[in-house]
Amino acid sequence: MEQYKSEFIRFMVDSKVLKFGEFTLKSGRKSPFFMNAGGYVTGSQLKKLGEYYAKAIHDKYGDDFDVLFGPAYKGIPLAVVTAMAYSELYGKEVRYCSDRKEEKDHGADKGSFLGSKLQDGDRVIMIEDVTTSGKSMEETVPKVKGAADVTIVGLMVSLNRMEVGKGGEKCALDEVKDLYGFETAAIVDMSEVVECLYNKEVNGEVLIDDTLKAAIDAYYEQYGAK
Repeated sequence: MEQYKSEFIRFMVDSKVLKFGEFTLKSGRKSPFFMNAGGYVTGSQLKKLGEYYAKAIHDKYGDDFDVLFGPAYKGIPLAVVTAMAYSELYGKEVRYCSDRKEEKDHGADKGSFLGSKLQDGDRVIMIEDVTTSGKSMEETVPKVKGAADVTIVGLMVSLNRMEVGKGGEKCALDEVKDLYGFETAAIVDMSEVVECLYNKEVNGEVLIDDTLKAAIDAYYEQYGAK
């Protein structure tokens, strides 16, 4: 496992963004783990988060893109901090763009988007926190494609939960790839989280012991992508 991946897993735990226990998801599934990217709230956390996204994007997609697109609302700060980190780490200026939930009908920046306008020929990377259903892509991809003649290079999320999406067989990231034809990736997936944390102490505590590992295994037996 690449060093930035293991560091990111520890970072999620230290930031109290990744938690273990019993959680009821929007889908109604009872999950032994939960990730809330809204937990990144301080300047230092957001700076590090952007760096991890930038490293993962560079690792997966290289430098051949122009725009980072973060769907509203959680994707907005993700696109901003990652664009900043990409400039700092790799010396490449990329623009950020996000959509608005409500169109602005006045001012110099009126319209459906924040940040840079999408232009014909732009190569775009979508950036999200976690994709479990792919629903946000249903709303966002048509907006991006409709704004200009762009190429969506791929999607990067922070955590791949590795559970079945709406189709009931493949994980949401694979469903998005099949549906829209662009690559999908995550900084880490849950198998890497388990590998990194199982029976290992973090800040003096074992987060994934045998009991929790059994609960995670049972969850994936029921909901894991085939």
